[in-house]
Amino acid sequence: MAYNPNMLKNVEIYSKSNCVFCDKAKHYFTKNDIAYVEHNVEIPEVFEVLMSRNPNARTMPQIFADNELIGGYTDLIEWVEK
Repeated sequence: MAYNPNMLKNVEIYSKSNCVFCDKAKHYFTKNDIAYVEHNVEIPEVFEVLMSRNPNARTMPQIFADNELIGGYTDLIEWVEK
């Protein structure tokens, strides 16, 4: 299937500072004109929300599209290229 930027709607990224893969994901979104909302997990309340949405999260970033968990940066690229 050809890539369609419209596939990614209501994108959210949970990220932290000094995170190479977080930066790669945000760069990917910016380069492809995909709007996203960033959540900083260094804020304890934000981290708690992430843990309630994905209790298995162990790495950053954690990316959601339309409330569906995509996963991290590598998962995002694999998901888009499906």
